[in-house]
Amino acid sequence: MMISTRFRCCFTFFFFFSFSFTGLRHRWVMAQENFSVGVILDKGSLVGETGWTSISMAVDDFYAAHPNYSTRLVLHLEDSKEDIIGAASAALDLLKINQVVAIIGPQKSSQAKFIADLGNSTRVPILSFSALSSSLSPAFIPYFVRTALNDSSQAAPIAALVQSFQWREVVTVYEDSDFSTGALPHIVDALQDAGARVPYRCAIPLYANNDYVLKELYKLKAAQSRVFVVHASSSLGERLFPMLEEAGMMSEGYAWIITDGLTSLLDSMNASVLNSMQGVLGVKPYVEETKRLLDFKARWKKRIIRADADIVRPSVFAYWAYDTVWALAFAVENFTIENPGLKNPKSALNASADLANLGSSPIGPKLRQLLLTTSFDGLSGKFNLVSGQLESSAFEIVNVMNNGKRRIGVWTPSKGILANLNSNASVALKPVIWPGESAIVPKGWEIPVSGEKLQIGIPVKPGFPGFVDFVKDPITGRITASGFSIEVFDMVMKALPYGVAYEYKLFEDAKGNSNGSYDELVSQVYLKKFDAVVGDITIIANRSQHVEFTLPYTESGVSMLVPVKDDRRKSAWVFLDPLTPDLWIVSGAFFIFTGFVIWVLEHRINDQFRGEPSYQIGTVGYFVFSTLVFAQKEKMVSNLSKVVVIIWVFVVLILTSSYTASLTSMLTVQKLQPTVTNIDDLIKNKDYVGYLHDSFVPGLLERLKIPKDRLRNLSSPEDYYNALLKGSKNGGVAAIFDEIPYLKVFLSKYCDGHTMVGPTYKTDGFGFVFPIGSPLVPDVSRAILNVTEGNQMDAIMKKLYGSESCQDQSSTNGSNSLTFDSFWGLFLITGVASFVALVIFVALFIHQNREFLMNTVRSESTLWEKIAHIVMYYDAKDLSSPEFKKTASADGPAEGGAAGVVDAHITNNSRTPSSISDDTYENFTPEEERSPYVGRAAWPEVDGAGTHTPPDAQ
Repeated sequence: MMISTRFRCCFTFFFFFSFSFTGLRHRWVMAQENFSVGVILDKGSLVGETGWTSISMAVDDFYAAHPNYSTRLVLHLEDSKEDIIGAASAALDLLKINQVVAIIGPQKSSQAKFIADLGNSTRVPILSFSALSSSLSPAFIPYFVRTALNDSSQAAPIAALVQSFQWREVVTVYEDSDFSTGALPHIVDALQDAGARVPYRCAIPLYANNDYVLKELYKLKAAQSRVFVVHASSSLGERLFPMLEEAGMMSEGYAWIITDGLTSLLDSMNASVLNSMQGVLGVKPYVEETKRLLDFKARWKKRIIRADADIVRPSVFAYWAYDTVWALAFAVENFTIENPGLKNPKSALNASADLANLGSSPIGPKLRQLLLTTSFDGLSGKFNLVSGQLESSAFEIVNVMNNGKRRIGVWTPSKGILANLNSNASVALKPVIWPGESAIVPKGWEIPVSGEKLQIGIPVKPGFPGFVDFVKDPITGRITASGFSIEVFDMVMKALPYGVAYEYKLFEDAKGNSNGSYDELVSQVYLKKFDAVVGDITIIANRSQHVEFTLPYTESGVSMLVPVKDDRRKSAWVFLDPLTPDLWIVSGAFFIFTGFVIWVLEHRINDQFRGEPSYQIGTVGYFVFSTLVFAQKEKMVSNLSKVVVIIWVFVVLILTSSYTASLTSMLTVQKLQPTVTNIDDLIKNKDYVGYLHDSFVPGLLERLKIPKDRLRNLSSPEDYYNALLKGSKNGGVAAIFDEIPYLKVFLSKYCDGHTMVGPTYKTDGFGFVFPIGSPLVPDVSRAILNVTEGNQMDAIMKKLYGSESCQDQSSTNGSNSLTFDSFWGLFLITGVASFVALVIFVALFIHQNREFLMNTVRSESTLWEKIAHIVMYYDAKDLSSPEFKKTASADGPAEGGAAGVVDAHITNNSRTPSSISDDTYENFTPEEERSPYVGRAAWPEVDGAGTHTPPDAQ
């Protein structure tokens, strides 16, 4: 009885508790507001199945992590059946029947176009995690929200990858469907911006049969490009690579890059497909391996329902699908509305047929705005929408190998390619295993596998040998080419890091003559008649419009060739030519000036510079000019004179030596002068001008204002010689304009009597011709630099120009006349020395005779009388000079004779110097040179009254 009572009590308590809990749970569930969300996927596809698994998990995980949220997403899955119409029908059902507030999907860009427009008209946000085409722009379809990266964002990392390996030519292989319409133009533009040319784009329809695909692949194999970028969905990609392996295009020398549409699904591809993709490089959005992500992968593996679930791995699309659900759940939590479905929709019965009256979502604008501002840390990284789509982030670069993939680097918008995200600067990628299990980086192109050699066109050019010569076998027709250009090309091709097979072909007509001009020869490359052209082909602008030149391998420029003539002087007055007129005049002036200075310094103290005026002039002139031959005999007394003479003799020595050398050169050395020195002389004289046949020079000459009727066509060095020999007035030419290499060849044969003169008109020299975008051009240009800087180039040039270079005839000219500019420094030295000596002498003279000069200045005589008295005083001998003292000592009593004579004649103190008559001088001896006042002691003083006082009375 007790047990029964206890049992009833427990049952009653359990029943009551269960009822109460059920009621609470029912009230909590009823308190939550459900938001219907549509999901449109291709259930049978890999992305569709993996995406739905992630979406289901996201709903469970979100509300498990946020149990107190008052809203809940209710998912309605519709299968688009991989069809545009199926996707559209599914969207209409979701909008009309299920009254969804948002649609996740559809899966493909082609399906999303119509559904995005539908969402735009009904104001229902369409969230797609896999429709990546940039042709779907949220900027133009506001209610289309891309919760994934725009597929154009992968263009930059692909271009950076191509640039890092220095590939210059890339072929794109793409799926001919809406899958490629958005990304492909961006990829091509990015490649071209990185310096890579895209010569061909191979389009393969999604449902093309294997025969069609193989036919297109063999076309690619026959071309020379070996770098390919594949942009295709997994449906086509999984078929393409096994066929590439079958076509032999997954071997050494090839490089394949796949976009993220394939790279992101590598983990879910079967082993046979991966085995055919060994060595492929791929780019995909970078996803950091966090603890949360690893946990998700483990749980996801258990949830996936698929026959090949053991090999399927979640891709970045699965992560984006998961984050999309979380973003939508965060957004709807921010508001509540009683009827979130379409406003004023028609009955469900006509939902499939009535598109015009679908109505609009009352919460659509706010929900869209909340989605665009939602930000959180998702599985794929930071979830942040910019302009209606996921913000671009880093990309991962992987290498397919060993039935899997290996990360070899990452790319970021700010730093470019890095070994890993922790690197601060760009570094090289990790080692890559290329197709064919090769570790050698493909150079990016190969000679087509057909085995044909490159056809190298060479000109048929008689006249100027040495550049391109050839021998043609009359039986086999085989061409054996030689010459400067041929040897350089052969050496350059040998310097390439790989072998290139080629053979020379003549540009000739049926008769074996040249088949056209050089411009026409160059155009054969553009017309694909030749693979390249080698010869003395000048790089000029109009030729480079349709072909591509390598770097030049010769010096550049057009110059003028003219005869030279012997211009040695044969005139009777040739001895005047060594000095220019201004130098003659200056030299003569300094001779006179120096003689005057010597006379002033020596006249009062040196008997050799005294006497009659004519005698003194002769003495000074003889003395100065005798310094030319260093034959002067006059003895210098003044130290100042000695200094002046020493400096002057030094100047004369240099001047006479230079004069002698110049005159000798003029009389003995052959002086060759060009007959024409500039183009203006040719135009003014209306001379004829020659040029090389079939060159671009006539166009240059016409631009230089030389009339076309004054041009004459020449073909060989012999023609050049004969035309210059005849001259312009006798059927020849006055000058020849040609490129420097041709002129050097001419001068190596006809050096004497010819020279190059005038300015050099710039050209780019000789180069090799290739088609535009040829991958050979950069390699050949680099090889040209290596060859031209080496010793081998010198040996080839000696063959062309000869071992002995022709000296420039214009540089053998004799000496020109000496100019004042070469000697003004010497004249400055001697002039300053003479002037300073003269100033010192005048200063000493004034100081020593200051009393006389003061008395003379104070006298009442006229100015001219005062000047005359001073001159007469200077003209008298200076008896205090050591020279005169020595003479007086030898003569005895005569020492005071001069003073006594002066005293004898000055008997009246009242007489002034001006009153002394000429008879006063008659009693002076010749030695006294009729001077009334000899020596300072003999000169009468003038007292305050104006009378003269003898020295004895003072």
